[in-house]
Amino acid sequence: MTAIPNIPLIINGEKVQSTSSQWLDVLNPANQEVVARVPFAKIDEVDAAIANAKEAFKTWRNSGQGTRMRVMLKLQQLVRENSDKLAQLITLEHGKTLPDAEGEVGRGLEVIEHACSMVSLQLGEYAENAASGIDVYTLIQPLGVCAGITAFNFPVMLPCFMFPIAIACGNTFVLKPSEQAPSASLFLAELALQAGLPPGVLNVVHGGPDVANRLCEHPDIKAVSFIGSTRVGTEIYQRASNAGKRCQSMMGAKNHCVITPEADKEVALNQLVGAAFGAAGQRCMATSVAVFVGETKEWIDELVEKTKGLKVNVGTDRTADLGPLVSPQARERVQRLIKSGVEQGATLKVDGSDLVVPGYENGNFIGPTLFTDVKANMSIYQEEIFGPVLVCVHVDTLDDAIEFINANPNGNGVAIFTQSGGDARYFQNNIDVGQIGINIPIPVPVAWFSFTGSRASKLGDLGPNGKQAVSFWTQTKSITARWSHHERGVNTTISMK
Repeated sequence: MTAIPNIPLIINGEKVQSTSSQWLDVLNPANQEVVARVPFAKIDEVDAAIANAKEAFKTWRNSGQGTRMRVMLKLQQLVRENSDKLAQLITLEHGKTLPDAEGEVGRGLEVIEHACSMVSLQLGEYAENAASGIDVYTLIQPLGVCAGITAFNFPVMLPCFMFPIAIACGNTFVLKPSEQAPSASLFLAELALQAGLPPGVLNVVHGGPDVANRLCEHPDIKAVSFIGSTRVGTEIYQRASNAGKRCQSMMGAKNHCVITPEADKEVALNQLVGAAFGAAGQRCMATSVAVFVGETKEWIDELVEKTKGLKVNVGTDRTADLGPLVSPQARERVQRLIKSGVEQGATLKVDGSDLVVPGYENGNFIGPTLFTDVKANMSIYQEEIFGPVLVCVHVDTLDDAIEFINANPNGNGVAIFTQSGGDARYFQNNIDVGQIGINIPIPVPVAWFSFTGSRASKLGDLGPNGKQAVSFWTQTKSITARWSHHERGVNTTISMK
């Protein structure tokens, strides 16, 4: 029998076993098998990681830009070479299918590749003779020790949303992965060290609320990035902000997909099914609400049949469309919400609440589930279900759809399927959502564009990735300088003539 591994911390470039008395079993969601044990790190261990990162910053901040770029170039190579192992670890602890896990690794790799261009992204500006004999220029400098707190649903992509850009800018970093799926995040950090990061530049700690709170409140942490639930994200943002730190908090969502009569029906329905049920709906950008405009409500019967045709199985089955939910608690919550939908008057067209997968009877499986006749006051509409549940509403016009979506407090993502350029442009101009897909159901932009969730889905002015991430992980110094051979006279005014 293979021994169950204890997940280590990473401090000063070394794997360190925590001395904590509190450990959590990491379970394979397909069968409840214990695959690892993760510690809830002691506060003094968290402090040690931060202190180590602070010491490493003294030299890393002054490392050459080319040096930092070459580390990222090596990291992207290592991630490519180890993408299969990363995907397997994701599937083992999260449950998503291997093809989906491989896709996640690819999206994380995008960010690492983008970090390779930091030598040009971190350039300042220079104005010679902004006033006579006076030059004004800016320096784009790292902040210091930064921290990232990530969710379980993307154990590779979400850390990649944080530390590659931060470290490439010259910061050092403390990562707290999700305790539910830590192994892939840890292996990613090991690859970063293998790529040439000096000891202390990237540290990893594990734990729950106490660890997260310490990262938010420690005086040596300069910025905190969080991706997770609205409840936790709001607290993280408040704690970090109250402690005087920068914070970006990507939180919950209720993502809509509008289908107009002008849409290509087959494309729209196929894309909708994939976006709603892929990864068992455990994506912050999953499509969880379909808004059928006008006569498109007649397409729902076809949507039902496509939904029924999806295959649910363990994530290692490459023919499966979706795997299990991450935990028994997640499964119970989704079941409760499905039951509430029925009780509140929605029509349950496809019910996956009691699905059992042969051979994996203890797995956290929920089959694709579809509701129609959903109203805005129902729990299945108001709450982020985070499971394979799609709710369908019907409106008469595109304006009605826009009004309906804008009334929802969340603003993470939205999509429209149409062959009308005019409708698409009108939609993107009037919808109050940060990320918009036109004939694309999950509009997460490529890594050189910023993640731009809005309203209740985001706290903080700057999002991950792209130019906004560089601004978030750096500070700008503006310098006004005068140099002359022979200074004459005294200037007591503020005039710059």
